[in-house]
Amino acid sequence: MPELEKIVERPLITITNLIWSFNKEKHRVQLLLVKRKDEPFADRWALPETLLRENESADQAAVRLIKEKIGLDLPETSTEQLATFTSPHRTPGERALALTYMTYLPAMPNLRPGYGASDVAWFAFENFGHKYELFSADKDLTFELAENSHALAFDHDEIIAVAIQRIRNKLDYQPSILQILGPEFTLREAREVYAPFFQTTVDEIDNSNFRKTHGSLFTELGVQKNYHKSGRPPKLYCLKETQNNILWGKANDKQG
Repeated sequence: MPELEKIVERPLITITNLIWSFNKEKHRVQLLLVKRKDEPFADRWALPETLLRENESADQAAVRLIKEKIGLDLPETSTEQLATFTSPHRTPGERALALTYMTYLPAMPNLRPGYGASDVAWFAFENFGHKYELFSADKDLTFELAENSHALAFDHDEIIAVAIQRIRNKLDYQPSILQILGPEFTLREAREVYAPFFQTTVDEIDNSNFRKTHGSLFTELGVQKNYHKSGRPPKLYCLKETQNNILWGKANDKQG
């Protein structure tokens, strides 16, 4: 008779949140990382995460995590479920499952390290043709995200890879990631968001073709006011379908 494998009765449940934003001055997509204070992986950079508490749902834990890390009190509808990660070797020691979420912030609030973190920072998300990178000029840090890179703590490289693929797969029909641009944006700003996920540059995405292929996803709002450059002011657009409107005022209130 074959030996029965041991049943996992009480795995830890962690909530991991990929918090995306956009730096309009540097024209770059941003992802929030924290530097862990405690073991395991002390002093390593990672995605924000927390343990699920007894009397809360995973959705509630995901927004609590945002409040603890960057001080924003958001509704549960502000987050999007990504996937569940259950590899038995994803964490050292006690078995832990990760329920992962994504949040799209239309502003970059001031940051302060929360519980369990010694540092926190926005990292620019870029691509270089065959690989993705996260880098912070302020921290002079670059993390290369490639297969089996293990640049970040736990399996967070893998989680980011799954998030990138999810976002990329939806860019042609449900580009929720564009919520990081706020309530209105130009087509160039939209292309600036698309470019790193498509592993190209913004100038290689033709504006006219982009308007033809993706214009049905947007509603035209008018033209950009207070435009001081030569030529016509660019047109402004918004997403036709979004559930994230409530974030814009809250995020901008915290922006410094």
